[in-house]
Order: sequence, then structure tokens, then C-alpha cells
Amino acid sequence: MNFKLTPKQEMIRKITREFAEEFIAPIAEESDQNSQLDPRVMEEMKRMGYFGTCVPKEYGGAGLHDDTVSFCIITEEIGRIDASWSITTGVHASVCAYPIYIFGTEEQKQEFLIPLAKGDKLGVFALTEANAGSDAHGVEMNAYLDGDEWVLNGSKIFATNGGIAEVLLVVTKTGEKGKRPELTIFIVDTHTPGYSVGVREDKLGVRASNTSELVFQDVRIPKENVLGGVGQGFRLGLQILDYGRILMAAQCVGLGQAALEASIKYANERIQFGKPIGRFQGVQWKIADMGVAVECSRLLTYKAAWMRDNGIPYGLVSSMAKLKASEAAMQAAHDAIQIHGAYGLMKAYPVERYFRDAKMAEIYEGTSEIQRMVIANHLLRMTL
Repeated sequence: MNFKLTPKQEMIRKITREFAEEFIAPIAEESDQNSQLDPRVMEEMKRMGYFGTCVPKEYGGAGLHDDTVSFCIITEEIGRIDASWSITTGVHASVCAYPIYIFGTEEQKQEFLIPLAKGDKLGVFALTEANAGSDAHGVEMNAYLDGDEWVLNGSKIFATNGGIAEVLLVVTKTGEKGKRPELTIFIVDTHTPGYSVGVREDKLGVRASNTSELVFQDVRIPKENVLGGVGQGFRLGLQILDYGRILMAAQCVGLGQAALEASIKYANERIQFGKPIGRFQGVQWKIADMGVAVECSRLLTYKAAWMRDNGIPYGLVSSMAKLKASEAAMQAAHDAIQIHGAYGLMKAYPVERYFRDAKMAEIYEGTSEIQRMVIANHLLRMTL
């Protein structure tokens, strides 16, 4: 396998890093404290085409739909500066826009995908409910066909981008298949009567990212808004999450890299006992372990992306990447605070924010425990 990035990918990294440092870094702390994304950055993101990263140019995207490694690089570089922006764009592109491109009809692409790719509308993938998160079969939100319309009732919680999105992919129960529910994914325009935004969550980390409850009361949508076919929701949902986990892993790689870089800088500048603390073995070992963990995460993430781009089944490796990258980011952020000492507990230093953001990453897009279950199930089915 060739580990060298292409000239195009190197250019994408350079451009994205410069963009993130110029436009996001100066307001990242303020956005975290205010729990709100800066609309000026939103406009700059649209100008750069980051909302349509994995959508072909003919639908208004950046044309990286067959270059997931480049998508990872973009997500990583944004995540290195602010995990809130990384998850906002990553969720929008990977689990809303991209599924419409892959599974949607031409009419759905024209109506929904083009504005999503241009960033004119923000997207959501809504699966989690009060009694259905890790257990997707527990979905209780239901829909029934009434003439030429589906009628949706129920609610979703913890929806990333939920309060500011205009296009939703909603996993809904439409019947029974034996002892399990039949699930279907619907595309919902949030301007449809009966839809409303409930509680906006006040979170530990990625605070600028909007996480909200979504409420559906007799929401009527055209029967043409089914994504991929009635009863296909569980199968498609698994594929959507497999792809999304690659991008969440990339975000965690960026977060871990940020913690590592902050620790190196501080260890070289902080003088104790007459020399930089980076000269002490206890600090050196922490930085060494952080560097190894981040690089292992990057390699697993890029491998999953490469496998996807080359048509190789990648579900196992994407789960591995998400597990490793999220836990590596958490460990890196933990060690970064330890290296910073009391300063690491203060909001004046970004490692405090990295720590909170990293903890979130071990939960969303499938907890570490669920990733281990997915990985074990893959491995146990293999013929040795």
C-alpha cells in the first residue's frame, strides 16, 4: 500500500489547515462558550465547498465522492482546530448528503441533494430516540401510508444539527418483520407542518454544535420521499453508519493531533527546575504515547477510507478506526491536561476544551462498547 498522499491531497490539507487557522481558530473558544456556531464561518465554509465534500460536482458538490481519504483530511484538519465545526460539516456531508447521493432517486437528488451540497441547507441523520440508540431495533417513531402521503409521528433526540437543519433523514418504523420492526428512512423537509424542534441539549463538549430533540406530529410527506425503499431502513442505516464512522474517526485524529501539538509546545516552553519540562522522562513518555496513538488512529482511518474508495468491504475497519481514534483522542487530551498541570484546567488553554470534546467522541456515532461489539461480531464470523 502506498502511504504517500497525492499532490492533490497534500494541497487539500494545506488549504484546509490555512482556512481553519484563519477563520475558525480565532473564534473557537468564543463559539464553545456561547454554544453557537459563527454564521460568518458558515458562509466561508459554503464558499470553500466543505458542505458538499463527498458529492459530485454535477450536484453542486466538491467532487470528492470517490476520494474518502481527502474527505478525511478535510475533517481532520477542521477537527484539529474545532471539533464542533468538524462534526457539523462531517455529519451533514457523510450521513445526510452522501446517502441521498448513493441511495436517492434523481428527483430526490435534484430537490434535496443540490442545496445540501452547496450548504444552502444543513442536513441531519435522525436515528436516536429515548428507547433506541445503540439498539436501532428499538425505534418507536412510526409512519403509515395515507393515500399518496406518509404520516410521521414520534420524536428523535440527540440529533446533531437538529435545531438548525432543513433536511432530515429520519429512521422510522413502518411495520413489522417477524419479531423485529420494519424500518424505513424518510427525507423530511423541516418546513413541513407538524414538525418542530424540541429541547436543545446543553452538552459537556462540542458545545457549539447544535444537538436537539426533533418532534413529529402528523407530519405528512410525499410517498416519493422514501430513501432506498420501504423496509430498507435498517440495512441502509448500517451502511450509512459505516461510512459516517470513518469521518468521525478523522475528526478524532484531528482532535488528538491538536492535543499532541499543544503538549509539545507547552513542554518546550514551560521551565521547571531550571529546564523545559519536556526534558523530563515522565513528560517525554506521555508525548511519545500520544504520538503513537494519534498516528495509529490516522493509519486505521486512512485505511478504512482507502478500502471504501477501492470497493473493499470496510465496515470492520471503520469501526476499528472510530474506536481507536476516539479513545486515542481521549487519552491524548487527558495527558495534555496532565502535562499542562493546573493551566490545563483553565479555559485560557485549549486543552480543557479538547478534553471535553474528546469525551463526547467516545459516545456519539456508536459508543466504544458498541464498536467493540461490532468488531467482535465481524471477527467471530470470519473463517480462519
